[in-house]
Amino acid sequence: MKRREFVKRSCAAASVLSMLPIMQSCMDNMNMSMGSNAVTVKEGLFSSALSFPSVITSNFSMNAKGNAAGLLNNQTTRVLGYSGGILGPTLKVDRGATIPITFQNNLSEETNIHWHGLLIPADVDGHPKNIVQSGSSFNFNLPINQRAGTYWYHPHPHGKTARQVFMGLAGFFIVNDSEEQALNLPSGDQELLLVIQDKRIENGQLNYSPSMNEIMTGYTGEYILVNGTYAPFHNVATRQYRIRILNGSTARVYNIALNDNQTFYVIGADGGLLSQPAGVNSLLLGPGERVDILVDFKSYAVGKEVYLMSKTFSGGVQGQQDFKIMKFVVNRQETDTFTKPSQLSVIQPIAPGSSSKTRTMKIKGMMEGMNGNMGGNMGSGMHTINDKVYDLDRIDETVIAGDTEIWEFDNSDGDEIHPMHIHGVQFQVLSRTGGRGSLVASEMGWKDTILVMSREKVKIIMTFPQEKGVFVFHCHNLEHEDDGMMLNYKIV
Repeated sequence: MKRREFVKRSCAAASVLSMLPIMQSCMDNMNMSMGSNAVTVKEGLFSSALSFPSVITSNFSMNAKGNAAGLLNNQTTRVLGYSGGILGPTLKVDRGATIPITFQNNLSEETNIHWHGLLIPADVDGHPKNIVQSGSSFNFNLPINQRAGTYWYHPHPHGKTARQVFMGLAGFFIVNDSEEQALNLPSGDQELLLVIQDKRIENGQLNYSPSMNEIMTGYTGEYILVNGTYAPFHNVATRQYRIRILNGSTARVYNIALNDNQTFYVIGADGGLLSQPAGVNSLLLGPGERVDILVDFKSYAVGKEVYLMSKTFSGGVQGQQDFKIMKFVVNRQETDTFTKPSQLSVIQPIAPGSSSKTRTMKIKGMMEGMNGNMGGNMGSGMHTINDKVYDLDRIDETVIAGDTEIWEFDNSDGDEIHPMHIHGVQFQVLSRTGGRGSLVASEMGWKDTILVMSREKVKIIMTFPQEKGVFVFHCHNLEHEDDGMMLNYKIV
């Protein structure tokens, strides 16, 4: 169903049901262009120095709380974080370790922590049912039995995830191992961790108040922050840099590029290193996805300014604007002896023939395909997977521990963007049909989140862990997730 047709039907249903708030939203939306892009980004002066969250390697302790931060023009606004200011510390751990983490909830509401991408038991994964009440604490014990990679953490209380992430609750979780260390990739000052987020700021204050239309398409902001800093710059030398990027936005998709169209090399995805570096000029990155890239500043003269930006793209209501994200300033000449490896890792493909089952997950936005019937889920969620909205206590899919399965996310009838994330497992991407019609460089490695654009079907394959329990899978457009685009699956 097209959005304008949806709005017309929603308005009709709202009138019948005397749902006045929805009716007002419908009237507002009828005056909007349903094909409009996301909120227009306002580029800053790129005069604030990029900052980096603190790094913790031991004595792990997390404290979710309200803070104050100057995000725009030094005007103080209320934010959330796991330490001072916005965001949380970067946790760095080694493969094979077991990490105890004490978590204290000093918010005025319930929350929890989901360890996005980690292959850990269900009872510490951050399922929406495992919440921590205000003023309470929880002790995590995380066994790190997976390859090196760029993972992250954020809250996962159902119905509150988007707002809590938007307000600042997120951070990096970096796993190291001997395979990656042997490559001697750029490190120290030559390794940059960037979390990119868009924020809506009104009268100097963070504002999270999505309209009905913004629940439909996702809530976007006009100010792009990197590590909590608006329009930052960072000084670099004439060397190669390893840059790990997390799309920490609730809904905005970025088409990552350099303003001079220089080639950069993708070396890692959600679940760690690729087999070989892949040279690209741009790369789509959906909410929840991570990419690990090499950028070469050796050819630039001292004084050159290079921008990390987002290019336009097609396939949804976003992507109609080029905008700069941050500025790199080449401010010194240095000798660089690093040589990009031709081989990074060995990724053994999972054979499709080893799959015991294929499941289709039909993803729908705002009741697409309802044939004019406004019954069913209206009021309890309008984004669905297989015509279901989330029920905390219902098991929607049951899988056998150790089994290999193929799942197909089917957005072939949809005109919304859905980054689909599965808890508790890493997967490989088999194919994309419709829409873009092919895989991108970062999809040649292990993934836990896959960007499904409008009119696309994406097939993935995965082997479930032996550990049993209940996990969720959902759209990582967090407005869609909170609206019900999430299901439970159980490993038995």
